[in-house]
Amino acid sequence: MKTTSIVLQALRFTYIFATCLLTTASGQSDSSSMVVAGYNVSAPAGSKVVLQCVSGRMVWTRDMARDRQRVVHWDLFRDHPDYAMERVLDMFSAGDQRIYNSYNRGRVGLSPTAFTDGNFSLVIKGVTMNDRGLYSCNLHHLYCQLHEMIKIQLNVTKSRRKEQSFWDGQKPVYVVLLGSTVVLPCINRRKVWTDWSEEEDDQQVVHWDRQAPGVGHDRADRLVDLYSSGEQRNYGSQFLQRKMNISSRAFTDGDFSLTVSDLQLMDQGKYSCHLHHYYCGLHERREFQVTVEPPVVQTTVPSEEKASSKDDSPQVINVILPNQRHHFLLPLGYILTSFLLLVFIILIVVLITRRHKSNAFYPQPSMRSERSRCSSEEFEMDSAEVTVRSVEDRNLDYKNNLLKAKARCSSPPKVIDLDKEMQKFSK
Repeated sequence: MKTTSIVLQALRFTYIFATCLLTTASGQSDSSSMVVAGYNVSAPAGSKVVLQCVSGRMVWTRDMARDRQRVVHWDLFRDHPDYAMERVLDMFSAGDQRIYNSYNRGRVGLSPTAFTDGNFSLVIKGVTMNDRGLYSCNLHHLYCQLHEMIKIQLNVTKSRRKEQSFWDGQKPVYVVLLGSTVVLPCINRRKVWTDWSEEEDDQQVVHWDRQAPGVGHDRADRLVDLYSSGEQRNYGSQFLQRKMNISSRAFTDGDFSLTVSDLQLMDQGKYSCHLHHYYCGLHERREFQVTVEPPVVQTTVPSEEKASSKDDSPQVINVILPNQRHHFLLPLGYILTSFLLLVFIILIVVLITRRHKSNAFYPQPSMRSERSRCSSEEFEMDSAEVTVRSVEDRNLDYKNNLLKAKARCSSPPKVIDLDKEMQKFSK
């Protein structure tokens, strides 16, 4: 079963990829747009469903200062003596060139038709040793948010035999003769740089198409067109025009969602939201597979349970994947906060466990140890008393021996002072 689901998913992605590559354009459908998201939406019959088509990068507003939107500028990076970067010149699509160093006036410049033919090459006349360095050609379209850069290394030699140009693996290198004229190429003939439309209203448009079940994309029905000028074209019967619409603030808010009222079984199919900015070359498409479920049966309930039944009624949930990255930061913040709280709780549990283990290894002194200490002291006292008694017995034996020697002696009795003898013995 798992293998079958994987195969089905692979076939689905293969079909979408092949559809993007092999579809042909028709009067009602534009195959040049790229599918950026796909959704499955289901809702009960009779309800209202909103097919959300939100794109922050496709918020288009009319810009009256068009001459400041496209700009090219050349910069020079010198690796000696102080590794400094300096601006050589810049040029706007509807303005004159601006030279930043007075020394370069009359010897450095771009073609006046640069924004017409897409050739932004830098011409340097009378090359000097001071012109050596790394040049960069920077193309900016602020309105379309396009930024491109081309780098070229310029070296100067005094020998004509050393003149050459080659690729060092990262950038082109030009070795030119001192005092000659060199052209540093920067050619970009993309349509966004060479074309300029006087009217922007026809360049920015969003349209919704619908494919009934079993109908190919080349036969899709156009539902509505909306231009940035505010012009809106609805197709189909009056009934369809009333039940399907886009907000008039779509190009201001960047929300091109389609609202379908009174959803019926005949409204099933694949809906597609096409976003086009022909001038900037932006083409995006979002697809929605809509399925209509049986209507919700409403039964009579007591007045006390009306509030709870209103909360339990089925709701339609549209899962939208926004293009902007900051939408991802909010759930990421919740996850990090929960993780830190879990680590804090685990740390408290570990500290409490270690404290209990330390109390178990170092118990409080008990009465038993006190008793053993007392018994040892009593034993020492008894041994001291025994020692004193043994000395007294020894003294008594000495007295008896003296008396016996006195009796055995045949000579006249000699007076012996027992107290003195005892003192000598003790000494």
